[in-house]
Amino acid sequence: MTTDTLERIQTATPQDIRHALLVGSEIAIIDVREEHEFAQGHPLFAAQIPLRRIDEEARWRIPRLDTPIVVYDNGEGFARKAAVRFEGLGYTHVRELEGGLSAWRDAGFELFEDVNSYSKAFGELVEHRRHTPSLAAEEVQALIREKADIAILDARRYDEYNVMNIPTSTSVPGAELVLRVRTIAPDPDTTIIVNCAGRTRSIIGAQSLVNSGIPNKIFALRNGTIGWTLAGQELETGQTRVAPEVDDISTEEARAYARDVAYRAGVKRIGWAELEAFKADTARTLYLYDVRQPREFESGHLPGFRNAQGGQLVQETDHNAPVRGARIVVADTLGPRADMTASWLAQLGWDVSVLDVDWTAIALEKGSDGAPSPRGPEGRYKRPYEGTDNKAAAMQAYLDWEYGLVAQLERDGTHGFYVI
Repeated sequence: MTTDTLERIQTATPQDIRHALLVGSEIAIIDVREEHEFAQGHPLFAAQIPLRRIDEEARWRIPRLDTPIVVYDNGEGFARKAAVRFEGLGYTHVRELEGGLSAWRDAGFELFEDVNSYSKAFGELVEHRRHTPSLAAEEVQALIREKADIAILDARRYDEYNVMNIPTSTSVPGAELVLRVRTIAPDPDTTIIVNCAGRTRSIIGAQSLVNSGIPNKIFALRNGTIGWTLAGQELETGQTRVAPEVDDISTEEARAYARDVAYRAGVKRIGWAELEAFKADTARTLYLYDVRQPREFESGHLPGFRNAQGGQLVQETDHNAPVRGARIVVADTLGPRADMTASWLAQLGWDVSVLDVDWTAIALEKGSDGAPSPRGPEGRYKRPYEGTDNKAAAMQAYLDWEYGLVAQLERDGTHGFYVI
């Protein structure tokens, strides 16, 4: 790295970043430290790509080479090297945060802990605004013991469910809920309880069913498997229960429910011609996501679309779409999963559209989407809600952190979220 190269890197101030967020222009705020350090504190809309992974991840996660990128660290000396690396890959608008994370803090701006922080903060805002109904772990345990007419739906990824789950629950990843709920619980007198590991996917999943007009009583399991464990109650492990396939009548009913929710959230609907126009717009970043489960995606998907399960796209938006201000287009062969996913992305402040096309008129691609290989354990932040060996103090601290997120959003003032 030459002196000329170092001197060529431009800088941005915290105020520059805040301005871009408030006016809605595209920006990728990239923390180039390892995930563990990132989780100790970062700006709300920061995404994380460690210096050692820039070559592997950058072109996948930031597809437009003239995207405004701001890199930062916390004084470790990574940011300048990262900026040079981005430029070496062809990016033309790369700046380093002047003063690093300390400058952000000194400017009086908020730092958010953990990972996927803005999605989790949004979930707390949803519960705060909509008063999403919930039941404590002890109440749900009592219902199970009484053999009450309940259906417990686990909104996490299937692999998370398979590690540990609430007794009697069924795996129904988030975007599948509205599509499959009537098949699982056809009787409107059945009480439906949605759970995840902590709070966010429980809240978003339960509120998805409420928003779609399902006639059943709907509850989130308060604090998920963390709350269950802290209550001293046993979890199941190694379970394989999954939702049954849906018939045409149930699909049409779910499609009507989900489309109404998407309409109320202001989601646009586009065809192939509009998608081609989006692709031709070189001034905007475009993310294309098929929100079905991986096996369905790999069996046949639209050219150029990546795979992100709908619930995870909402939960991990910072990872899947790190360019704030970009366009997102989502697709789904049946409709409800795309509509429900898009409804949440719209409320998260994204310019999001659902693609309506005939899947018989277009040649499909098969196989994976070519996403970068998983990162592995190096530098990884240990989530207090995954696995079965978490300490009670860490789990409680995580819940306490989530409870404070709505107040943090208010102090930060850049989020642009709304709740229908």
